[in-house]
Amino acid sequence: MIRQIKPDIYSVGAIDFDRRIFDELIPLPHGTSYNSYLIKGRDKIVLIDTVDPTKIHELFSNLKELDIKHIDYVVAHHGEQDHSGSLPNILDAFPMAKVVTNPKCKEILKDLLLIPDDKFITVNDRETLSLGDKTLEFIYTPWVHWPDTMITYLKEDKILFTCDFFGSHFASSDLYIKDIPKVYESAKRYYAEIMMPFRNSIKQHLQKISPLNIEIIVPSHGPVYLRPEVIIEAYKLWTSDDVLNEVVIPYVSMHGSTQKMVDYLINALAKRGITVKPFNLTKTDVGELAVSLVDAATIVIGSPTVLVGPHPSAMYAAYLANVLKPKTRFASVIGSYGWGSKMLEMITETIHNLKVELLEPVIIKGYPKQADFEKLDILADRILVKHKEIGIV
Repeated sequence: MIRQIKPDIYSVGAIDFDRRIFDELIPLPHGTSYNSYLIKGRDKIVLIDTVDPTKIHELFSNLKELDIKHIDYVVAHHGEQDHSGSLPNILDAFPMAKVVTNPKCKEILKDLLLIPDDKFITVNDRETLSLGDKTLEFIYTPWVHWPDTMITYLKEDKILFTCDFFGSHFASSDLYIKDIPKVYESAKRYYAEIMMPFRNSIKQHLQKISPLNIEIIVPSHGPVYLRPEVIIEAYKLWTSDDVLNEVVIPYVSMHGSTQKMVDYLINALAKRGITVKPFNLTKTDVGELAVSLVDAATIVIGSPTVLVGPHPSAMYAAYLANVLKPKTRFASVIGSYGWGSKMLEMITETIHNLKVELLEPVIIKGYPKQADFEKLDILADRILVKHKEIGIV
């Protein structure tokens, strides 16, 4: 599907309405797109990124419809195959084309796709490339979300091609965003799952692009932003240190003891005016759990004991929180055991990346009793005090 963004600037990528998982890990409830863009300059033609190899036929069909007989440059923003996987096909079809990228991405592309060294032109940070009447400026944005990532600013048209930066896994036949709340939520989910571990790097890159006069943002996944401030301000909020008066409770229960504790803690926190977001890990979309961690002040992991350790689902939630590195301030653990447990030690060791204050856990033997519920009330009180101390209540 070809869509014109501006004269001589086209979206020529592919929409994948049916894809439901990414990297065999991330659920895609709204599908995704692999955005590729063609720019016809007076003297040179450039293709910005390619598409996932499963959609190469669509990219070629779009180029044929535009009667593209040659391509001078292919800009590779990032080596991951959903953007670069079709590069060998493009280079076979357009043998005079050169791959324009940074040195780190060059080495990754050589390793992943076996592209020969002489096919590359490497560029420095803020270096420019002229197409005759149009000028591309390349801006390094490492760790968004790989070390090789860069973005491109088309100066004359004030368009920022951002690769994964500001993206969303959202398949739509619309070129531009029409349903802002729906795309906003998809973009937040994308940030939570992919970008959140690199929050500090992204803060720096937001500052780096702030002097640019940006009229349009075109990411590599999802629709195009005609109002760049919508996604830029969202990223400023998500990457800030601000948290909300919320507690996220990822949990699993085998025989009902931990479930009873979770239910009690939910009510105890709600009575204290705290928003609670529980996630039964046997039924949870991990993407929704990741989104909830973007803003929450506190995480409480609930688990029964399995062979003296946490339930594997609870360990996965702890591992997920640890690698996503949310700005969460406080953490605790609740759960039960029958005859012995090292659950608490294993979970707290797993979340070592989180810069949190660990609040007194509630680990009980057997089914919860009145004294155990009183401990949960004490935990709820402690959470309220901590939220008040940081000014969110």
